Amino acid sequence: MVARHFSHVTQWVFDLDNTLYPPEARLFDQIETRMTDWVMDIAGVDRTEADRLRLHYWQTYGTTLAGLMCEHDADPVPYLTHVHDIDFSPLAPDPALAALIGALPGRKIVYTNGARPYAQNVLAARGLDGLFDAVYGVEHADFRPKPERAAFEKVFARDGITPATAAMFEDDPRNLTAPHAMGMRTVHVAPAPHNGAHIHHHTDDLADFLSQIVDAPSPPRAPRAKSGT
Repeated sequence: MVARHFSHVTQWVFDLDNTLYPPEARLFDQIETRMTDWVMDIAGVDRTEADRLRLHYWQTYGTTLAGLMCEHDADPVPYLTHVHDIDFSPLAPDPALAALIGALPGRKIVYTNGARPYAQNVLAARGLDGLFDAVYGVEHADFRPKPERAAFEKVFARDGITPATAAMFEDDPRNLTAPHAMGMRTVHVAPAPHNGAHIHHHTDDLADFLSQIVDAPSPPRAPRAKSGT
């Protein structure tokens, strides 16, 4: 029974992208295009090479931004403003998910490698605004990204998170390594499971998973997402 594994949890930490909305929304298609534009400009390369660098930076540094800051001394503020200037219409409100998150006992926060203003736009489009006690972006970790443990420690210290009584929900399995090592309950939210001792649970439907932890009103489920971007 899932609920017994969360009986000690009083602090709930949620990633944003592809966690609080389904991957079918494909917001990252838009974001990655804008990231590539930025890499082209700052590195002076064509789109093919910029796409390669963008992926290389993500794999090596945790985020494209971290790579740009390390290798090109990029200013993170205009970068984050540019890449998150996207169309949010592919997102649909999810009343069932909102009810379940609202029913979780204790403190609830969002922690994303994106910027807080972007996260707030996503939450509003999903009908999840007002449910969280705080929303943290990469700027609150001094632009150090997940999966770096120091980034988690910075944000958790700021919020007062006690890992032993906290759970982390995240789509990128890399970003569950540090929370697991810190003593958190970890949930991988993604279409396919990922094998790893640092992952306690996997789900491809966050609302369904949360329904096994809490009792909440069950309004009709909204469409998962509009197709395309």
